[in-house]
Amino acid sequence: MTSLHYIVLGLALLVVVVVGVALVVAHRGEPKPPRPRPGIGYAPGVGNDDAAPSGVQRPTVDEGVDTSVLGSKATVEEPSVAEMEAVWESERPEPAAGRFLRLRRRLARSQNSLGRGLLSLLSRDIVDQATWDEIEETLLTADLGVQATNELMERLHVRVRAEAPRDTEVARSLLRSELVDLLGPDLDRTLRVSRDSGPAVILVVGVNGTGKTTTTGKLGRLLVAEGRSVVLGAADTFRAAAAQQLQTWGDRVGAAVVRGPEGGDPAAVAFDAVGAGMAAGVDTVIIDTAGRLHTKVGLMDELGKVKRVIEKRGPVDEVLLVLDATTGQNGLTQARVFSEVVDVTGIVLTKLDGTAKGGIVVAVQRELAVPVKLVGLGEGPDDLAPFSAEEFVDALLADPA
Repeated sequence: MTSLHYIVLGLALLVVVVVGVALVVAHRGEPKPPRPRPGIGYAPGVGNDDAAPSGVQRPTVDEGVDTSVLGSKATVEEPSVAEMEAVWESERPEPAAGRFLRLRRRLARSQNSLGRGLLSLLSRDIVDQATWDEIEETLLTADLGVQATNELMERLHVRVRAEAPRDTEVARSLLRSELVDLLGPDLDRTLRVSRDSGPAVILVVGVNGTGKTTTTGKLGRLLVAEGRSVVLGAADTFRAAAAQQLQTWGDRVGAAVVRGPEGGDPAAVAFDAVGAGMAAGVDTVIIDTAGRLHTKVGLMDELGKVKRVIEKRGPVDEVLLVLDATTGQNGLTQARVFSEVVDVTGIVLTKLDGTAKGGIVVAVQRELAVPVKLVGLGEGPDDLAPFSAEEFVDALLADPA
């Protein structure tokens, strides 16, 4: 074969290689279709925002207009029942039963010194005035509050004079009964998560940084673990990551998520979420709201509007106020203002394992006259549990492992 043949053959091979590379590059440059989220397709304010056309804005809800038009195709397309009932593979969360039993070990190992501090003081051979002063200081430092501290001090005085609890176990029994009584063991801590007509609606509120979105996701997991069907409403439209964060929680456990565009009207998203839950016949709709400072009148008024707009669909069954237990008495001022605006029905205390101020449970219940219903004792997805006064006190008084 002559050199000319080799040159021609080489050029031919080069052309083949160049054409092949060009085809590969062109294929890679083609836009990939968005991967649909499981269970529900995109509709304005609902589901998969990855496929949403740019510039789409949800209409706001005017409380003075007929909101029945929001369900029309002119404004919002709610997902079909078939879409909402679609099933995909998801995690199986830890059942609610026994959660607090497991979590109380974490509380017992935490820096919470309220119970153990009192126990060591009451079991002294001589409980003199100096000891009583230490007991009072321990209670106040633990954020029990002045009124509750005075009441407990009076009752302990009577019990100690009568029983002289120098033995540690006697002192533990005495202190347990008094603390449990102070926490209100007869308070109704049941979450209203279903009703005969339509889904139960839970509104989650609180200031910035208390963990509302995480709490909403964890509560969804908790209810799914109990066999309930759940829709999550991402009405925090101001924090960019909030809707995606809630979508991740929903995807993991099989809960549909209703969401809107960033900066959209939170009342409209909440309204749509309840409508989607009604259409699908789910048990519970949980609405996450944006964090807001209790001192900002405009934001608090907006929260009141969200609740009123939801009530155009049906009643709000629970308003859960999320409080950071580490803020202590500062959380009480927040709680008072939120309760005035949206009629709080229950408290969720987060980061309870990270504070030495376990008395905040008593203080916040007395401040609002509503029970602590849920507590968070960690960062894990199943570290949210129904509150039990007896288990809480046992954890406070337990010897650290």
